[in-house]
Amino acid sequence: MAKRTPSAQKQARKSRRRRLLNRQTKLALKTALKSAAAAKSKEEALKQLPEVQSVIDKSARRRVIHPKAASRLKARIAREAAELK
Repeated sequence: MAKRTPSAQKQARKSRRRRLLNRQTKLALKTALKSAAAAKSKEEALKQLPEVQSVIDKSARRRVIHPKAASRLKARIAREAAELK
């Protein structure tokens, strides 16, 4: 933990808390992306699409990923779902 000043100690506590929240969000994002990639049929992929896009949007809103990266991910997932048969 940080030493000396109370502000440095508080910043260390905040950093640890943020790190845990970011890890949870990244894990949820990776899980959602894997489930979208594992879809076998077009119907299944289109059914999962809103849920996956929601997880991506939440990650971008919390700045875990960049908003443009989120947009790019959503476009790729939608395109892959549309290309399935």
